[in-house]
Formats: sequence, C-alpha cells, structure tokens
Amino acid sequence: MEADWRNELEAWLSPFATALRNKTRRRMCRAYIAGLIDPGDRKSVRPMAARDDEVSYDRLHHFVGSGVWDESPLEAALLAEADGQVGGDDAWLIIDDTALPKKGRHSVGVAPQYASALGKDANCQTLVSVTLASREVPAMVGLRLFLPESWTSDAACLERAGVPEELRSYRTKPEIASTEIDRVRAAGVRFGRVLADAGYGLSAPFRQGLSERGLTWAVGIAFKQKVYPADVSMVFPVAARGRPRKNAIPDVTSVSAQATLEAAKWRRVCWRRGTKGKLSARFAAVRVRVADGRPQRIHDIGAQHLPGEEVWLVREHRSTGERKYYLSNLPADTPIKQLVGAIKARWVCEQAHQQLKEELGLDHFEGRLWKACTDTR
Repeated sequence: MEADWRNELEAWLSPFATALRNKTRRRMCRAYIAGLIDPGDRKSVRPMAARDDEVSYDRLHHFVGSGVWDESPLEAALLAEADGQVGGDDAWLIIDDTALPKKGRHSVGVAPQYASALGKDANCQTLVSVTLASREVPAMVGLRLFLPESWTSDAACLERAGVPEELRSYRTKPEIASTEIDRVRAAGVRFGRVLADAGYGLSAPFRQGLSERGLTWAVGIAFKQKVYPADVSMVFPVAARGRPRKNAIPDVTSVSAQATLEAAKWRRVCWRRGTKGKLSARFAAVRVRVADGRPQRIHDIGAQHLPGEEVWLVREHRSTGERKYYLSNLPADTPIKQLVGAIKARWVCEQAHQQLKEELGLDHFEGRLWKACTDTR
C-alpha cells in the first residue's frame, strides 16, 4: 500500500519536480511533500525528517530554509495544473487572507495584527491567498506574505529577513491581491468571476481595478458603505450668488447600504445543500451606484464621493440575526438566486485554509527568512 501511495505521489509531482531542474532538489521536494501529507501531527522540518529514513534533517532544512531555487517555474506549473483541473468560465478566483499565529517576533512579517483564525488581534503572519475553485473543489494558486508597516518602516528588519528591494515598500492587501490577479491572468488561467470578503470589497481602487480589467466580481462591504439610487442624475445647481457652478452634482445625497435596503423586499434563497441539509437565508437586492467616484463638494455638506459604477447591492439576513452586505457587478438581469450563489461560493476558500492548516501544517512552518517563507508556500 505504501509503495502504491509513493508511486501516485511521484506521478502527481512530476510536473513540479521537472520545474526544479535539479536531481537533489527533486528528491528533497518529494520528501518534503510526503512529510506534509503523511499522518504525523507536526509538519515542521525536524519531525518530518525524523519520520523519513532516507532524508536527514540538515538536508531537508537546507532545501526548505535556504530557498536557493527559482520559484517561477514551479508557480507556472502550479497554475497550469490548477487550470487543467478546475479552470473554466464557471470557475471562481477567490481572494482572501489567512493568519498564522506566532509566538516569536523574528520570522519575516510577524507583528501584532488582526488574525482571522482567532477573530482578534494577535502576533502573527498574514498571507493573502488566491484560490481557483469550481464545483466546490478549491486549488490554492497563490499565498503572498503581507508586510505590516512596522516591517516596511524598519530597514534593518527587511535587510535581515532578505526581503527583495522591490518589495520593501508598504503594499495593502488589496494591492497585493490585484498584482496576484494579474499574474494569474497572464498565465492564461480561466475563471469567470472574482470573489472577495469585505477586507477587499471595502477598497474602492480594488473594485474599480477589477471592473477596469473587464472582470465580473462579488465582494463583501460594510453596512455603512455609501450608495446612490441607480437612477441618480447629475445636475448643475443654480448659484444664488457669485459665479455659475462648473461641476455637476447628484440630484440626491448618498446614504448607507443599510438605509438603502431597509424597505427592500426580502426573499428566502437556498444556495446549496450542506451536510445538515439545505443552506438558506433571507436576501434583498437592489441596483445602486456606488459612492466611490471623485470627491466633490455638494451644497453645504462638504466633499462627497460622486456616483460610480452601477452594481447590485445585496443584504443577507441570517437566522442568527447577523446581517451581511455585498456588492456585485453582475448584469442587471441576473436572478437573485444566481447573485446569492456567487456571493456564497467563497466558503470553499475558507475550507481550503482550514485543510492547509489542519492537514498540511501550514501554520507549523518555521522558516524565518523571506525566501524560505515565500518559496515553500
């Protein structure tokens, strides 16, 4: 049985081993992956090496910790394999992040920050994740380390961790995600829509960047996100005195997403069947224009954002009483069931994060330097 398992692993790793272009690295790659998927509790280097009679700790640690090989061919092989297995017009590209709690402070990117796994601020690393998914099957195609400002403002820490010069400037998570989307698209990976939670959906440049790329998207937002009615008009106010106004303004003021949907019609929608039966909640959806255009003074209110793209505004009312809000640029004739299906498809990414941690020991990794952390993930 073990021989069969090893042979299957050998066949599965073939395109990745070829990309390493070195006999020793290919052998270390097989040993490392075998250590991750075997039933051992700890997936850090020392216990993995102890469970493998053919690989020493020093050699496996050098392979993982030094990161002297070029990751680009491996990433290209991963994208090709993922596209072949789950890519297509019905696939989702899901943007999210996951936190890896750490006790020390020397690993690259470790700092007190919000840890989604714990639901609070904690000392951790944060990874921006990109998942290609279809038919409830996820394939993680990117994990990029986020550097907090406490790191990017400390030149000594950046130098000690070996962070490349071009990556030492502070980048937000949505900026990292946008770069990753471009990388995935440039590789020819096929997907129909981009999904993200409110951590990314709150970023107007992120949403606008997706639309500018011609992508269809559905993202979470906060209840206080300002929107205009879909039929808002731009008018030139008559000046009571002084020079005529040069800039048009909306004929109505923007209001919060919560207020917009207070009187909306609710409908119970089932989006899929779970292990305990159908999953459903109440939803309301209306067409709006997002208040994320350029700032403009409106009467005596001060600078307000002008109407931007026309999109769907969706509100979910869960049985627990919790309410969630979303935006999507799906077409205006999209049925609400399809809207909900798009919004709720993001759950498979959370499942992938959980499996990576519980089964493959993602949060057991002990590398401290940039090259080790980014290459082996």
